[in-house]
Amino acid sequence: MTSPALRRFARREWGPLLGTVRAALAEKKWRAVPLTLGAVCLTSLFQIVQNQPWGFQPVQNLGSVKAADPMWLALLRTPLSLFVPALDLPVWGALAQMLLVFGIAEICVGWWRTLVVGYVATVAGTTYARIGLALSPDHPFGLPLSDRMVNDTGPSAAVVGLAVYVCWRYRAYLTGCLVVLAMIVEVLIKNNLAGKEHLAAMAAVMALCAVRAKWGAPRRSGEPPGRRPPPPPPPPPSPGGEAGRTVSG
Repeated sequence: MTSPALRRFARREWGPLLGTVRAALAEKKWRAVPLTLGAVCLTSLFQIVQNQPWGFQPVQNLGSVKAADPMWLALLRTPLSLFVPALDLPVWGALAQMLLVFGIAEICVGWWRTLVVGYVATVAGTTYARIGLALSPDHPFGLPLSDRMVNDTGPSAAVVGLAVYVCWRYRAYLTGCLVVLAMIVEVLIKNNLAGKEHLAAMAAVMALCAVRAKWGAPRRSGEPPGRRPPPPPPPPPSPGGEAGRTVSG
């Protein structure tokens, strides 16, 4: 592919997305991503607290989700589980994911859609864990019984779900396909609970995209959600208006 063709492809694939993000940051700076900044601060706070001798158990009680937990308890803890860093991963990775993906999603699709899609992806992963345990460990989508006690926290399922949703919304189809392919490769290389939950999260978000494509409002490539075009200017005064009237008297 020649350089002009590459530039055309890049503009078509990422131009509307990057243009939206750049315009929002230029206009509002950090005020464009209040949800993302709040999520980063909350995750940092949970990381600090859970590493204190007195803080580990309270954080687990608030946001720790395991497949062995009753479903009602898992759903009750899910809203905060996104912000509790996974114990076996460096916290800077979770913070970087949030700052980048949550920030782009918040600018491009709005803060409430970011929350909805993130929670749909997370709940899908949590639900899959129970389905996988019900299946035989020899089943392609089954899980070993040892995964019942795996601490299932962190923003990763929400991150991959939001990445797929934003790519679909802004027609960055190749990028979205690469995200899906990367998660499939992750499962093939490291067949664990987190990788399979990522696939479940993406499947749920793709189903959400299909529903929105069929019954939702049409997408406008490159236009930030919630922004309508400015109203047309008022028509010029007609010759027979007040300027042309005579006062009788």
